[in-house]
Amino acid sequence: MAIVDVAPGISLAYETFGDPGDPAVLLVSGFGSQLLGWHEDFCRALAERGRYVIRYDNRDCGLSTKFEGHPVDMGRFIATVSSGDIPAALAMIPYRLGDMADDGLGLLTALGIGRAHVVGASMGGMIAQTMALSSPERVLTLTSMMSSTGEPEYGRSSPEAQVVLFTPKPADREGYVAAAEKELVWASRRYGDAAVLRALAADSYDRAYYPEGIGRQLGAMILSGSRADALRALRVPTLVVHGLDDTLIDPSGGERTAELVPGAELLLIDDMGHDRPRALWPRLIDALTAHTGREQTQQQVR
Repeated sequence: MAIVDVAPGISLAYETFGDPGDPAVLLVSGFGSQLLGWHEDFCRALAERGRYVIRYDNRDCGLSTKFEGHPVDMGRFIATVSSGDIPAALAMIPYRLGDMADDGLGLLTALGIGRAHVVGASMGGMIAQTMALSSPERVLTLTSMMSSTGEPEYGRSSPEAQVVLFTPKPADREGYVAAAEKELVWASRRYGDAAVLRALAADSYDRAYYPEGIGRQLGAMILSGSRADALRALRVPTLVVHGLDDTLIDPSGGERTAELVPGAELLLIDDMGHDRPRALWPRLIDALTAHTGREQTQQQVR
């Protein structure tokens, strides 16, 4: 693991897998998720298929830069958004998804990589879309996984998933780890595993427990708005992946993304929720390998 400056005042923690001479694949993590969300074994398996894999912590998460000078009262923020006072809500959140996209692109620049395949999951899919929209010349291919377009009528959470998402986790390690089991509500019905969720929660807690960043990341998502019009004009080769068991971001989010992006390929996966069960890794890695193989030109500037 290493930490690198990607912009003034912004440092990102990252890890790499594979040969730097292979095509680069940047894995973008989701809401509140550290780079651990992209399992090390998954990264190594993808690297073994001839890809240089990079996973990293988004800002306000893990070991990357924290915006500690901008506390967010989530109750007040949600009430402000609900009341329609968007200017006041904007003033509460110090950054947007565009800033988080710039972080990822800045990481590539810091690593000497001119162009890369970008893969994002959940909020990471939104960030990855934003990278492709803002800097298409740097994104060889886009993969948007278990994500949506920013349009509120698509990719809605079930009421049960919303309760789990917005319920603060206990601050003590034991309670935090136990609470992870509640995420089974949006996991694969067939492969969801409470032990796996607890293990990831324990590793995340021990590495960098930082719940304060969650409110700012959530605000960035909410306030960044719809990408629908921009996605209609996107010309980056795009793969959209969504699990049919997903209750956190309903599959309509993926379907809508694929509908908007010209020529996008849609892969809907049975027995996958808002997770990546190990049993489905071969299918996911096959899909990523095939999609990122669409561009074989040398994309790295070293």
